[in-house]
Amino acid sequence: MSKPPHLTLPPAARAHRLTTDRGVFAVHEAGEPVRGTALLVPGFTGSKEDFIGLLEPLAAAGYRVVAVDGRGQHETPGPREEQAYALEELAQDVLAQTCALGADRVHLVGHSLGGLISRAAVLRDPSPFASLTLLSSGPAAITEEQQARTKLLVAALEAMGGDMPAIWAAMRAYDPQDAAADSAELAEFLRGRWVATVPEQLIVTGRVLISEPDRVAELSRTGLPKLVLSGAVDDAWPVPLMDEMARRLGAERVVVPGTGHSPNAEDPAVTAAALASFWDGCTG
Repeated sequence: MSKPPHLTLPPAARAHRLTTDRGVFAVHEAGEPVRGTALLVPGFTGSKEDFIGLLEPLAAAGYRVVAVDGRGQHETPGPREEQAYALEELAQDVLAQTCALGADRVHLVGHSLGGLISRAAVLRDPSPFASLTLLSSGPAAITEEQQARTKLLVAALEAMGGDMPAIWAAMRAYDPQDAAADSAELAEFLRGRWVATVPEQLIVTGRVLISEPDRVAELSRTGLPKLVLSGAVDDAWPVPLMDEMARRLGAERVVVPGTGHSPNAEDPAVTAAALASFWDGCTG
């Protein structure tokens, strides 16, 4: 899971609710649309806080940046019904969020699972978007090893009736070294985010991660400018696989040195600079 580099919003940012025709979504927003507007979509088990380190540098670069909790994620509520979290439903949420921003065209960024959701939104209707960035997100399902881990998590969520505190305790006990590395503040946030997330959201999106087909050819035909951005290593989608996806898409490719699956959180300064440079090239 992504771990935010810190939890304090920068002075230029604010937390609020974005009202759309598909519901109300919790967001963090920063900056003015001098050069454009961007929507940031988080990944599996994630939230808007995963982008907190990007807000200030992207705002300083002249962009209005909005990071969102999807339906059923963290501070955005959602129903206890699996059908509400189908990939197509989440894609339509992204289109509604984009419309609600009131911008001419929006730079869309999807991290991990958020990349699959963003891709589905673009395939449904590319017209609201100025560009698409797939951030640590691959062409199809995650690796077999990660599929196995995700299947275990989905099975636990189903078997335990969505007892999120108990599942969290089991997850932390399974990887005590990872848990020990967190500060008390971060540990409290991560637990709170997990417990607040609707279990059906995780069940359905977990299934997406282990079954999503390759839709790169479809995406390449949209004509949108594209960026594939990742860390130097990735356990969900191998870096060479993302390299090949970028070639198939005709996309720009950026690797952030010294980072893994969440360069947005692990090195936000370099990640923000790469995004701003790409967006600048799209807007001239």
